[in-house]
Amino acid sequence: MTARYFVGLDVGGTAMKAGVVDDAGVPLSSVSLPTEASRGQERGLDRMCETIREAVHAAKRRLDDIDAIGVATPGLMDIAAGLIIDPPNLRPWKNVPVRRHVSAVFGKPTAFQNDANAAALGEFWAGAGKGVSSLVFFTLGTGVGGGIVLDGKVLEGRNSHGGELGHMKIEMTQPRRCGCGRLGCLEAYASATAVVKRTYEALNQPESGSSLHGVLKTTGELTARDVFTAWMGGDSLASQIVEDTAIYLAIGAMNVMHTIDPDMIVFGGGMTAAGEPFLHRIRHHVNELAFSIPAERTSVRFAQLGTDAGFIGAAACGRQLVS
Repeated sequence: MTARYFVGLDVGGTAMKAGVVDDAGVPLSSVSLPTEASRGQERGLDRMCETIREAVHAAKRRLDDIDAIGVATPGLMDIAAGLIIDPPNLRPWKNVPVRRHVSAVFGKPTAFQNDANAAALGEFWAGAGKGVSSLVFFTLGTGVGGGIVLDGKVLEGRNSHGGELGHMKIEMTQPRRCGCGRLGCLEAYASATAVVKRTYEALNQPESGSSLHGVLKTTGELTARDVFTAWMGGDSLASQIVEDTAIYLAIGAMNVMHTIDPDMIVFGGGMTAAGEPFLHRIRHHVNELAFSIPAERTSVRFAQLGTDAGFIGAAACGRQLVS
């Protein structure tokens, strides 16, 4: 049987990452080039094609060897039409015909997908979810992204907005305002940005003795990593922040468990650097909140592919076009 190869491209606000992936989900290359979104969308489309060519070259393959291409991008989009509509991290881009352009340049079947959805499919195909039939993926970083894979297919939704897990409502009594402008979103409580914001608020309370005061005095600002490091060192204020974050994430996990009953919940992104102790606290609260059977049978894990999940998942989208 002839070997098959696919290119996946993950477009971010700062950089584009691409790689050639084989039929088993193993990457043969990984390259990254600056996005330079401010130079306009025509330059952006050229840069996408340049990154794809670099990935093929780095894999020591020819374009003729590539069976299909997948492109994943952030922002508002029309997946069916292959358009980035109005991406906040890629301005001034607007109504960018990504799929049509890439397909025309390379003459290959080309898939287009939301970046978090692609990462979910990557983990499903070649990462933590390998071998399961359904998976829910939360990305924990500056915001909270997400993707849902059911029976091997990404849940895109009628209007390309399926799987927006960071914007489910988890608190509406005294809700926090999210970066999206709405109230009570999971992202407003459990993203790295929210962890830092909640920590600043706690440090401003009377008698808030914490080692983080010293960190703040030395560095001038705090990061989520600082908070998790203080937690691992036994700091009581940081411990409360982290425990509350685990509860918020468990609420999000429980909500999707009760909605679609997946085989697995996967958490990825920068905050997973906190390691197994943090995952243990999330699992603990999932077990407290969820119905007993899904709590017992749903695997809750950290992602395995790291920052490669996006381009591996984009390649998987391309692969689905020719499978």
